[in-house]
Amino acid sequence: MLRVTSQTMMMAAERSLGAGQARLAAAQDRASSGRRIARPSDDPLGTGDALRVHAEIAATAQYRRNIDNGTAWLTTLDSALGGATALLRQVRDLAVQGGNGSLTPDGKKALADQVDGARKDLLAAANTQYLGRNVFAGTSDAPSAFIDGAPPVFNGSPGGSVQRRLSADQTVRVDADGAAVFGTGAASVFSVLDGIAADLRSGADPTARLQALDGGIRAVLSGRADVGTRLAQLERAGSDLMAHQTALESQRSGIEDVDLGKAALDLQLQQTAYQAALAVTARALPPSLMDFLK
Repeated sequence: MLRVTSQTMMMAAERSLGAGQARLAAAQDRASSGRRIARPSDDPLGTGDALRVHAEIAATAQYRRNIDNGTAWLTTLDSALGGATALLRQVRDLAVQGGNGSLTPDGKKALADQVDGARKDLLAAANTQYLGRNVFAGTSDAPSAFIDGAPPVFNGSPGGSVQRRLSADQTVRVDADGAAVFGTGAASVFSVLDGIAADLRSGADPTARLQALDGGIRAVLSGRADVGTRLAQLERAGSDLMAHQTALESQRSGIEDVDLGKAALDLQLQQTAYQAALAVTARALPPSLMDFLK
């Protein structure tokens, strides 16, 4: 038969108390931190799931920033195109007034000066920037989308577009093609305005250019409608992203966080078990020489 010595009993009691103390410390840590996984060894499988969810949360946060940036680009575009539409309609009214045969040469010259002012403002709208980037020049890093001239020269990158990613499989364009919106060369809306101003100064009837001007207005309106469509797309993507973020946070909480009621109960049980183990150990261990010397 094996002999159970006092030293054996003390070592076994020490191991038992140490294990109980470790369980109590773990329960205290879970209850105070509110986290079920403090280190990968707590739940290797859950840690893998948590890393995957955290990666998705980080990607979603980047998509949120992309949407905010894209919304700012498109809002800037919408404002510029709205201003351009108002200017072109103003020029149309001036051209109709200039077609009045009873208007004096000085009156027509005053109208021509107003057309020149509207052209200057229209060129400024076509060179609108957001954070130092031309919103009508695509991916070009040129100082301006249009260089003033007779007519202005488009300085953007043909076919280049600025994109923002909304999800793993969805992107949206956040700039506009200045050449398509305002035209280029002799067919540009700037040339139409130059022609109207020249007609007014020479005494010719500028209403002959109304058809070309109306075409320029339609192009600007079409560009603005396209911008509105993309803004609506960003708004939908933002709503979907918010719902996805909520779902991801719920997944993360289910993996990492503890049930506070269960954690409190487990802490109480571990405290009770540890106190009981201390009491039992104190009664079960045999007296030692030190007990007799007290």
